Amino acid sequence: MRYYMLQATYDAAGWAALVDHPHDRTEALRVSVQALGGTLVGMWLAFGESDVVAILQMPDDVAAAGVSMAISAGGAVTAVKTSPLLTIEEGMTAMRKASTSGYRPPSDEFWRR
Repeated sequence: MRYYMLQATYDAAGWAALVDHPHDRTEALRVSVQALGGTLVGMWLAFGESDVVAILQMPDDVAAAGVSMAISAGGAVTAVKTSPLLTIEEGMTAMRKASTSGYRPPSDEFWRR
């Protein structure tokens, strides 16, 4: 299963509902993630650009997009961003592949040909 970082920003109505009746939204997210074949690794409230950050394990991009769409469709958020994550080992494999890709950045020499 792949890892994803989900970030969400509540709208004013979403925050108003939570302030009026404080409750933990972790279980609501867990149920949705599990319904699409995934696991909720953890969920945190955050400061700044995102109000909620969660790490999910999902079977594929389509399932991860489904969770993101369900949250967006709920109407209590202004933005949801879902980013695929690489393990360190996967990242190192990507680095090794990048070193053999043959890519050359543009330069004056490149354009003089």
